[in-house]
Amino acid sequence: MRVFKFTAALIICLAASATTVAQPIGCNRECLQTFADDYRAAYLAHDAGKVVIDDNVRFSENFVEMPFPDGTWHTVSEELGPPLTLLDPQTSQIGIYTVIMQNDIPGFLAIRLKVEGMEITEIEHVISTRRNLSSPPTPIGDHEGYSHDPIIEAGVSREARLPRERLIQHGRGYFSTLERNNGEIRGTCFLPEAIRRENGMLFSDIKGGFESGRYFFNNEVRNWPVLVDEEKGVAMFRGFIDHKGVLDEYTLTDGTPARSIFREPQTWGFLESFAIRNDCIASVVADFVQSPYKMSSPWNPR
Repeated sequence: MRVFKFTAALIICLAASATTVAQPIGCNRECLQTFADDYRAAYLAHDAGKVVIDDNVRFSENFVEMPFPDGTWHTVSEELGPPLTLLDPQTSQIGIYTVIMQNDIPGFLAIRLKVEGMEITEIEHVISTRRNLSSPPTPIGDHEGYSHDPIIEAGVSREARLPRERLIQHGRGYFSTLERNNGEIRGTCFLPEAIRRENGMLFSDIKGGFESGRYFFNNEVRNWPVLVDEEKGVAMFRGFIDHKGVLDEYTLTDGTPARSIFREPQTWGFLESFAIRNDCIASVVADFVQSPYKMSSPWNPR
């Protein structure tokens, strides 16, 4: 099965390369899509043999590196609805947002895969389920009927595509705005209809939320771009939002008094993506999980 999968993936890659002018030899969009589909099928079947995975693959779940397979590879029981798949041939990486069941427990799952030598060499999961801990539980939406924003799926025309660096710049601006949020929009802009889905929960006025200074309690937002899907106009980031738990009362930009929900040191870790349209943020999708304060990732440079 392993040999067959490798051969099939290689044939797809070579065939695409032969028909595309100046196409670099590697895993193009069609090839990456095959790996994405095969990975999800293997994951749901609890059978790593259904996809070509390097014997020395690195695997993490919720920022903890562990031998492969482990974690939800042993507990996933169902996938709900079609996934959102992001493809970055330049870095040979794949991003996936989907909803799964673990027996009767729904969860929002973000995946990052890296393909090298026609094998998956890196697997990163962020899985969020309902958890009640001493600090605020991770916000989470309803898994039933959840769907992805059509604006991301539709992608952008070749004429309207922005450079990779510009897409990344918008993500960095978003996180700059989120850190010590005081109502100022820094380094990016938002379409009036821009929305955000966090663990399936819909926020329909993200610009207004930022302009209100609602997130002043975010002490630090650490972030790293991980892949860019240029055809979809999307940049994906990994990061952490740190809350010291020191802030108590503060005032919104309209003078309304507010009180921080964070009463102790706490961190959220995430894989978050930004769809850019007309050179502004149009849609945001994120899966994030409550983590130990100042959590780091095995994938980030030390």
